[in-house]
Amino acid sequence: MPLESLLTREYQADPARVHERLRAAYGPVAPIELHGVPVWFAFGYDEVRYIMQNPDDFWSKHVGHWRAFAEGRIPADWPLIPLLSADNSGFHDGDRHRGLRGAWIAGLREFQEPGGEHTQKLERAILKYCDDLIGVMTEGTPTGWADLAAQYGRPLPLMVANHLLGVTLDRGEEMIMDQWRLLDGPDAAGAYQRLNTALLELATTKRHRPGHDLPSAMFAAAPALTPEEVARELFMLSGFLDFTGSLICNVIVEAVGNPDLRTSVTSGQIEELVNRVALLNPALANLTFRYARTAVKLGRFTIAAGDPVMLSISGAHADPLFASALNRDTVRSTRAHLAWGAGPHRCPSQRLATQMCTIAVRRLLDRISALTLATPPEQLPWRPSPFVRALRSLPVRFEVNPNAVPVSRPGPATAGQEPPPEETDADGWRPPARSGFWTFLRKLRRAP
Repeated sequence: MPLESLLTREYQADPARVHERLRAAYGPVAPIELHGVPVWFAFGYDEVRYIMQNPDDFWSKHVGHWRAFAEGRIPADWPLIPLLSADNSGFHDGDRHRGLRGAWIAGLREFQEPGGEHTQKLERAILKYCDDLIGVMTEGTPTGWADLAAQYGRPLPLMVANHLLGVTLDRGEEMIMDQWRLLDGPDAAGAYQRLNTALLELATTKRHRPGHDLPSAMFAAAPALTPEEVARELFMLSGFLDFTGSLICNVIVEAVGNPDLRTSVTSGQIEELVNRVALLNPALANLTFRYARTAVKLGRFTIAAGDPVMLSISGAHADPLFASALNRDTVRSTRAHLAWGAGPHRCPSQRLATQMCTIAVRRLLDRISALTLATPPEQLPWRPSPFVRALRSLPVRFEVNPNAVPVSRPGPATAGQEPPPEETDADGWRPPARSGFWTFLRKLRRAP
């Protein structure tokens, strides 16, 4: 009997149906294949939480514990090998992982501390970036069509990353474009090399001339780290940003598609909506592998030492043992979900991602008085991915709120030189300069 694959149109369109079929056939753990390689798929809530928490240290994230890989039975060109072999905290265990994770927690602390100076500065920056993107998206027209994935949800986190990195204006814009190319573009290999070089140069600079930014704080917390190590850690931002941009889009779909939810959103419950979407439609649907250090009984099966197990957050949230207790009729939802992970590898930037999503959705609904999906929800195009539940595009029709004035006048934070003073619209908003990044976004406005 052939193994089920997650890389199918059916799974892309309706993963819940595939989960239900696998659960009926195998229980909370099932054998599947990815790109022709057999792996275990854990999608029971208790099983996924147990592996995440790893109380007995039975599980490793390091690819060296994958028996088939160590024995040379995985093709060298298997598509996921570069990701799974990455030399950063996402794929280490023990003291090595704790040291690198500690640098992340310390580096992010001042950007996530409620009421802190740098947290407030970041919040103002996020608002400004939202206004920049909305301004370009709606430039010159009170009504129109937009792709909120390409024009809003995905570029916003990239702009926030430049704020965290403390990069210069010219380097920051090019890094935005290369992060985009890395995730989607035909020049992914070139973008990888350029971004790696840029992050190493940045880390080297911050090592010797620190500022008020993430890499400087990481060096301060862990002085023994080398610029190469910090650069490898910072490379993980691309994945975090892709996840956050996808979450923003998923929250927008939930808000726009449900009038009752939108009413509650405008009354200040956006953060509850973000939590609800993280529960019901997590952007990070499945996690990279854990490898059994020893034979482990899991569900109906015994996982052999060295076998890979893929954890499904969306599958665990749909487990009847967990989902039956959920109230789907209210915005407020339980925090006992796994969207932010659990145990040693729990996401250290949960508050930052939630903050970014909350501000992005609130600002969009403030400045856009009417927002509707331009295609039925069941026809929205999802990106084929074994890990991320992300829209390829989010087409909407919008109507600008004429009474909503941008909270800031966009300057050159990510766009190079400020445009001439006469380039303003009726409410005084000044569009970002016509650089490569903003020119790219303006071209997207011409889509039908």
